[in-house]
Amino acid sequence: MFNSLQGLIMEKSADSLRLLTGGIEWDITMPVADMNRLPDPGETGRVFTWLSHKETEMRLFGFADAKRRGTFLELLKVDGIGPRGAVKILGGIGLEELETALEEGNVARLEAVPGLGKKTAQKMILALKGKLTRRDGASRNASPYSDLIEALTEMGYDRRAAGEALSAAEAESSHLSGQEKENFLFRQAIIQLGSQ
Repeated sequence: MFNSLQGLIMEKSADSLRLLTGGIEWDITMPVADMNRLPDPGETGRVFTWLSHKETEMRLFGFADAKRRGTFLELLKVDGIGPRGAVKILGGIGLEELETALEEGNVARLEAVPGLGKKTAQKMILALKGKLTRRDGASRNASPYSDLIEALTEMGYDRRAAGEALSAAEAESSHLSGQEKENFLFRQAIIQLGSQ
C-alpha cells in the first residue's frame, strides 16, 4: 500500500491537506501539528500515509513523519479510539508529552486532550504504557533506514528481516542518493521479503 506521497501542497485547512501528485489531488486528513510541520501551500512536501477502508468510505490519513504515523497506528489498537479520534489526540498533545503521560499513568494530562475522556485515557495507559518509548528506541537504534523499516513492519514484515533485507540491498544502491536510493531500497526489500 502507500508509504508516503510527495507532491505540491495545494491547500491546508482545519483538519485536511490537499496534495497534488501526478495530476491527482489528494484530500488527506491530518493532525494540525503535522500540517504545521509541512511547507506552505505552493511548495513541495512529503506526507506519510495510512488508508482507512470501510464499506461506505475510504479516507487517507497523513502524518509529517513515520514515527507519528506509528503512534497513530498504536492509538488505533486502543478500544474506543478510531482514526478520527487518534487524529484529534495527536493534534492535542505532542509525542514526548504523550509518551510521558502514558509512562507516568497521568490520566489527568490525557483527559486534558480535547475529546478524550477518563475511561479512554485509562484504556490508553493500559494498552500503550511502555510501547511507544520502546518503539521509538528501536527505530532510532536499529538502522539508518528507520523510516523504511517502520513502513515495512507496518506492512506486516518482521522488523529484523526488514532490516536485513535493506542491508542486503544497500550494496546495490551505492550509485544512488536521496529519494531515489530510498525508493530503490524499499522496492528491493519488498522483493526479497516476498520471496522468503
